[in-house]
Amino acid sequence: MRGLFYALTVLSVIALAFWAYRENYTTQEALGETEQLQVELGEARNRLAMLRAEWAYLNRPDRLRDLADLNFERLKLLPLRPDQFGRIEQVSYPPLGGATIDGIVEVSNQEGL
Repeated sequence: MRGLFYALTVLSVIALAFWAYRENYTTQEALGETEQLQVELGEARNRLAMLRAEWAYLNRPDRLRDLADLNFERLKLLPLRPDQFGRIEQVSYPPLGGATIDGIVEVSNQEGL
């Protein structure tokens, strides 16, 4: 009986060691994937920062003004002046009353009705 108990104990220790070994490699693989994703995320952030800088460079007011001047014959773009803007009092807003619902409205998302 003792021999069977020792054999089962040894087999359970071997099984647990095998499980721990596999879990160790699974964890290392997950950590490697996480590290790779962090590297890709950093590269994506660098690309985004570069694109934002290029966008800011291309949208400089002096550059846009020069482009508008070069393409005036085709586009007929004029420079903005302060008198082209309206005052807040000139904006017409919808009435404050809004829509009123007199009865019950049934809404259905069933197709074919």
